[in-house]
Amino acid sequence: MFIQDPRLHIPELLHALDNPDTWLVACYCAAWCDTCGDYHGAFQALSERYPQHVFLWIDVEDNPELLDDLDVENFPTLLIQTRGQARFFGTMLPYISHLERMLQAIAQEPGTRAEGPADLRELLAASA
Repeated sequence: MFIQDPRLHIPELLHALDNPDTWLVACYCAAWCDTCGDYHGAFQALSERYPQHVFLWIDVEDNPELLDDLDVENFPTLLIQTRGQARFFGTMLPYISHLERMLQAIAQEPGTRAEGPADLRELLAASA
């Protein structure tokens, strides 16, 4: 599932993320960022290869509340959460193959944890 504007799909997102097997893969971007614009199509295409997960495109200027109290300094910045726990949060080179390898690595190492925003389900519910 790919969602472009989280504000328009909060109930749908919360329902999908209630499934413990559904991962959240979020790309924090900005409308003015050319790199993000180039990355968008590949990110959406990757979501089609992983339909069991939620891929969320988050504009940091339109949805700053979905960053918790963190700042994004470079784009694209990616967040991967499983069961509300951050598994990866950080900047990644804008090659979709890097993100795909990260998803595969997380699947093989289920105990991996990272610092990042709070459970996005909580942030979405608070922004509704």
